[in-house]
Amino acid sequence: MKKFIVSYVYQISKLNEKNSGFQNMFVIFVALLKKRKTYQIMNLHEYQGKEILASYGVRVQRGHVANNAEEAVAKAKQLTAETGTGWHVIKAQIHAGGRGKGGGVKLAKNLDQVAEIAGQIIGMDLITPQTPPQGKRVHKVLVAEDVYYPGESETKEFYMSVLLNRGAGRNMIMYSTEGGMDIEEVAEHTPHLIFTEEIDPAVGLQGFQARRIAFNLGLSGEAFKEMLKFVDALYKAYIGSDASMFEINPVLKTSDNKIIAVDAKVDLDDNALFRHKDLAEMRDIREENPIEVEAKEVGLNYVDLDGNVGCMVNGAGLAMATMDLIKYAGFEPANFLDVGGTADAKRVETAFRIILKDPNVKAILINIFGGIVRCDRVAQGVVDAYKNMGDAIKVPIIVRLQGTNADIAKELIDNSGMPILSAVQFQEAADQVKAALS
Repeated sequence: MKKFIVSYVYQISKLNEKNSGFQNMFVIFVALLKKRKTYQIMNLHEYQGKEILASYGVRVQRGHVANNAEEAVAKAKQLTAETGTGWHVIKAQIHAGGRGKGGGVKLAKNLDQVAEIAGQIIGMDLITPQTPPQGKRVHKVLVAEDVYYPGESETKEFYMSVLLNRGAGRNMIMYSTEGGMDIEEVAEHTPHLIFTEEIDPAVGLQGFQARRIAFNLGLSGEAFKEMLKFVDALYKAYIGSDASMFEINPVLKTSDNKIIAVDAKVDLDDNALFRHKDLAEMRDIREENPIEVEAKEVGLNYVDLDGNVGCMVNGAGLAMATMDLIKYAGFEPANFLDVGGTADAKRVETAFRIILKDPNVKAILINIFGGIVRCDRVAQGVVDAYKNMGDAIKVPIIVRLQGTNADIAKELIDNSGMPILSAVQFQEAADQVKAALS
């Protein structure tokens, strides 16, 4: 069972294999984690994550950000003066892992190569296992020092992350001797090489836990001591920044026994950003889905998915059930959109316009439970929004309303004169979707 808690992505994939009936119960989490969407988390670039780590005393691979080839050369010269490094690593800065596999991480052995490589990477559409098929446009690179220099001992790479173990309700340090590899692959093929250390929130990270981590990684001497400092500082950074996850892959033991974070993936909790104004300013909306950004600005909870049926619901639980409903009908949800406790004409119209920005949407299913808001008010909002939008709506609209004044709501929709299909039962709504798209 260890491999099921190694990574959220891996856990979800295995649960889906064994429980196909619950596939869409996890679709939103796959969107958040595997595709690294930003619904309740804010992703950072590598250089930003390293800035946070360094501020808490974590030793990191040093570097400077450049926006063009000329600036990259200047930053390389500056870095050489600061660190003495002769070679430079040019790293694409996008919100996705696997950059090296797509040609987004390259070694430059002189300044001419710095300019050449930076010029190649900046402006490219980098395709990795975690990007959309079309890739992500690279706007900047990190010019970093070479930390794989020769010395008294061999270098070693480790994996380390800090995240929440939802099952235990505790933070957890997950680590492995197999650094530099995809942790999902390690979990699948060699789960015995993955270790975890749960932290009691009442007392925090204890010294014996840090020592156990260093021991399990096979360290000794000065490297052992350095790892103790590294683990302690890493956990402080995770707690202090209200992060959802810190992932360092690889953690490097250098040839002179230093412990360095060579990479950094950091996810911050959106709900805690109000007390971290400096971190909130690190958001790079160019890396986010533009439709999701627009929805966020108007107060809608929206996550873009890959299907063809748009979903407008109130409440995350009902949204999950609605996506399951669509799946069972033989189709795929195009989005997760929670309009919340208000669904007046203006809000419904805004939701319509956002959903319809996705050209793959062939029908929209509105599924509202009238608890906080009456069903008749929602129905009137849907009718008014449809009238206001004129010919902009070119796909079937199916509305299922249950709760307070549901019967009145159905009458309003049926007598509106608008081509809006109404449903009462869950299955009836699914049948309406199927009929509309058949």
